Amino acid sequence: MATIYDIARHVGVSAGTVSRALSRPEKVLPDTRRRIEQAAAALGYVPNASARTLKTQRCGKILITVPDIGNPFFARILKGAEEAAQAAGYAVLLGDTEHQAEREERYAQMLPRNQADGMIVLGHRLPPTAREIVRQLGAKAPVVNGCEFDPTLGIPSVHIDNAAAARAAMAHLYALGHARIAVVGGPPDNPLHRQRLEGARAAALAYGRLDSLVPVPGDFSVESGYQAARRVLGEHAAPTAAFCFSDQMALGVLAACRDLGIRVPEDFSVVGFDDLASSRYLSPPLTTISQPMHEIGVRAARLLLAILRAEDVPRQQTLDFSLMLRGSTAPPPGRA
Repeated sequence: MATIYDIARHVGVSAGTVSRALSRPEKVLPDTRRRIEQAAAALGYVPNASARTLKTQRCGKILITVPDIGNPFFARILKGAEEAAQAAGYAVLLGDTEHQAEREERYAQMLPRNQADGMIVLGHRLPPTAREIVRQLGAKAPVVNGCEFDPTLGIPSVHIDNAAAARAAMAHLYALGHARIAVVGGPPDNPLHRQRLEGARAAALAYGRLDSLVPVPGDFSVESGYQAARRVLGEHAAPTAAFCFSDQMALGVLAACRDLGIRVPEDFSVVGFDDLASSRYLSPPLTTISQPMHEIGVRAARLLLAILRAEDVPRQQTLDFSLMLRGSTAPPPGRA
């Protein structure tokens, strides 16, 4: 494992400067501190005895990192986690990583510095410091994932069965009579995208419609849903329905249909994913997969606190989802 001397050689400073940057960062110039932190992350450095510190010292705070604080999906998860943490006497520190690996690592370094007792990751990556803590402590590592479940991370998680939820959404559209369905996905490296696409393809295969599945790239945002709909609805053999991997993208699809003069659900059906608070108030109200966002936050916080108390609890918790049938889906034209 890398030492402060390795970092010092890498950056071209003294070991004492490295030590101060990692333990008392306010004593080191910002540019030097930034280079040292980047080198520590690149070399996989975790301070000596950080495992003992995490087990024996407490500061009464837990850290939650979120990929995009502006996404309303995360707001209800954060509210649930905050409530559970406060009930147990813990304060919550919130880190908006903006999908940036460097920001993720900066927040993770709060653990060995004893600035946070544990960490809930709402994204799908583990920064180097968190990975090393998990390697050192194994099942006792105070690092938990919420919602963006990736089994390769090897950490406890609270999530739903995304593949099963996608199968349910697609089965609903196939049962209505839709044959050609657009699937508006997320970033290819995101486990939610992979799991939901797996479920969508499984449903298409079961209904003998795999060749009629129309995957369209997106990034979970309203804008990407809008652009995806404009693209596929302008095709000669346009689909008659869209399954979007987020309600935000479904909102974009609805907006594109409005601008193109396509009626929903008479001409085109739309299904979302998440059941955001606004989804039932859209025009028409959105058919969507509802996942228990508040409960995911509560369970993730309780799971982390149980690890801190050295309690034996289920490491993987899969919560129920529901298909909410509303006004944005109907049989395709000519099948009503």
